[in-house]
Amino acid sequence: MTYPTYFEALDARQMLADYPVGEGFIARYKSMSRDELFAIQDAQFQRLMKRGWDVPFYRRLWSAQGIEPGDIAGLADIGKLPVYDKSDLMASIAEHPPYGDFHGMGDPATRRPSVFHTTSGTTGKPQVLMFGPKGREVGNLLVGRMYRWMGLEPTDVVQSVYGHGMINGGHYIREAVTKFTNSIFLSAGTGIETRSVNQVRLMADFGVTCLVGFVDYIRKLAETAEAEGLFDQISIKMIIGHLGTEDRSATEQAWHGAKAYDWYGVGDTGSIAGEGPERDGMYVWEDAQYLELLGVDDGKPVAHGETGDMVVTCLYKDDVAPCIRFNTHDITHELDGRGEIAFKRIAGFRGRSDNMVKLRGINVFPHAIGAIIENRADLTGEYVCHLTRDDSGRDSMRVTLESRGGSDRGALAEVLKQGLGVEVDVVLCEPGGTASVTEIDTRQKPLRLIDERAG
Repeated sequence: MTYPTYFEALDARQMLADYPVGEGFIARYKSMSRDELFAIQDAQFQRLMKRGWDVPFYRRLWSAQGIEPGDIAGLADIGKLPVYDKSDLMASIAEHPPYGDFHGMGDPATRRPSVFHTTSGTTGKPQVLMFGPKGREVGNLLVGRMYRWMGLEPTDVVQSVYGHGMINGGHYIREAVTKFTNSIFLSAGTGIETRSVNQVRLMADFGVTCLVGFVDYIRKLAETAEAEGLFDQISIKMIIGHLGTEDRSATEQAWHGAKAYDWYGVGDTGSIAGEGPERDGMYVWEDAQYLELLGVDDGKPVAHGETGDMVVTCLYKDDVAPCIRFNTHDITHELDGRGEIAFKRIAGFRGRSDNMVKLRGINVFPHAIGAIIENRADLTGEYVCHLTRDDSGRDSMRVTLESRGGSDRGALAEVLKQGLGVEVDVVLCEPGGTASVTEIDTRQKPLRLIDERAG
């Protein structure tokens, strides 16, 4: 049987020409106008739409809205297309097991080579993730390009605490570093894959200079390094993670002055945005990703500077599993002014609209608590929220905070009330007391909200 290998299905030279890395990346986009950038996006979008019509999932989704081929002339018409989210993908899998019908892989005898992973399942059942060679490698490139722009050098040694197994994260970060940065890469994985004490010993033994992963666990590793007395043998200069609403200074202080860099992406889309070397907002990788910010309630474009759901179209994924107007349900807002390059900048992850809690008429994002309690010497920064409902139907939130001692529960309740805009109950526990609930030692992304409401 004759079929294309992975490398025959990918034009690597063309990929590097379309998505430059290193100095070529900065040179191309430093002086480019927004009109020139839109023309690049529009050409990619038109090619993507042709591919989309080949995929049963999109044909069904668009036809249900009365949309026919030719109705969408270009990127200016993207607002006519319906958005979709994880629930639609999970329904596709349920109706067309085991992979769903959103990937467009086709006949196994003739289809493109594919890469199969899943999400971590933080917000529910793990979801199928499929990639073709182009989609996979451009996704890897965006991460590697970002790391290099942040300052990663071939002389650096990178330790990753992203999970492996079926979860996509650790695998594609490894591919990004090894294929596009020339840095040495250590696939340490999560605390359950490599115990925390062994993680910090790896850093000392192999001269690790950069940590990548979720900062909740990275901060925990700093405590382990202190306990093991290894900081005089460890020289971490960079931390590249997902800072979310948390103040980066706590992570930097924990690692004795290492610089922390923020970036954002989800399993379906890969890297969407990341900070540059100046760390002033996150640049959207607009040569590969088209980002819309839509109102949580009405789905309409929000005004500049207002918060909205991030809806993403992967302009480059025109082989396997195209991604056209995927609602991440993660919220952010666009920043003012122009940064170092032509790409627009966003504030980064500010919470999940589908994890938002409405308490007494106020929208509360549990992740916002991290920023409110950062840099308090009496707290570890770890927390978990429990949502309950009484017999009268009134919802309440209990926030458990880890205290090192000396904390005033009443004062903390007032701090959270001021920060969240609504009163919550506060419970204090000893350091490490939330770990069994948040599962910080075993999950890539610890649980922060436990919904205990019946029904």
